[in-house]
Amino acid sequence: MPRKLISFDWAIKRILKSKANFEILEGFLSELLKEDMTILEVLESESNKDLSNDKFNRLDIKVKNQKQEIVLIEIQYDREMDYLQRILYASSKAITEHMKESDAYAKVTKIISISILYFDFGDGDDYIYKGTTNFIGLHKHTQLMLNEKQKELYKVESVENIYPEYYLIKIRNFDDNAKDSLDEWINFLKNEEIPDNPKAKGLLKAKETLDYLKMDDDERAEYETYQKSLHDQTSAYESTYVVGKIDGMKQGIEHGIKQGIEKGKEEEKMSIARNLLKVNIDIDTIVTSTGLSKAEIEKLKNLIGNI
Repeated sequence: MPRKLISFDWAIKRILKSKANFEILEGFLSELLKEDMTILEVLESESNKDLSNDKFNRLDIKVKNQKQEIVLIEIQYDREMDYLQRILYASSKAITEHMKESDAYAKVTKIISISILYFDFGDGDDYIYKGTTNFIGLHKHTQLMLNEKQKELYKVESVENIYPEYYLIKIRNFDDNAKDSLDEWINFLKNEEIPDNPKAKGLLKAKETLDYLKMDDDERAEYETYQKSLHDQTSAYESTYVVGKIDGMKQGIEHGIKQGIEKGKEEEKMSIARNLLKVNIDIDTIVTSTGLSKAEIEKLKNLIGNI
């Protein structure tokens, strides 16, 4: 039976900011970005709060790598319809925060935004999505490339290397079947389990460092409280969502029945009025008998006359 491990979100706030544990984060980033990553420092982020604010489900850190790029890692539990706009805002803000007023635009910091999402987001069946910026010709459909002088100035090989890069990891879409070393990381993020001999970079260190049984009593109590808070919030949301959906369906059915009854009554009135007109009953009498307006009966009379 696999040992119980501390969840990645808790580890980010308590353990992974320590330089002694950079190897874990470096492993995750290396597997995801497909290049060896070396962390120079972990930068404080606005929403990376202390214990008193653990009730908030948004956790993030900023990492600077050896290429001086800023990596934003965010773990998100709350459902937000405008989440894509929010990560755009966060990456834009990070660019301005790490650029001096006197710097030329060529020194704009490259931002890599990684979102680990524990809720259903968007319409897609994959579990890892990558977003980049490229410029495509409207007529010849060719991709705009950097010339040699631009490559030298920007220190990159392509346009997309200049603009922010986005990774969305939809944890719920992962099928628990680890097919490669990156999947081993995704499996850990979802199930808090690591195989005995992981192939993925950083996971062996994570297995040793994030062992639940190695926590002291106070740490374990804090962790359990935090986990319970997440479960309670998720249950509250899902309960509200399900009840709301059922209520909405019930109201829709009731509204449909009411509309059907009203429509049936209206058709019955029209049928009575049509029969009375056919035997030459005067319009005022038909108004009294059916409750229809004179205008409705006149229109019906004209229709009968045209048939």
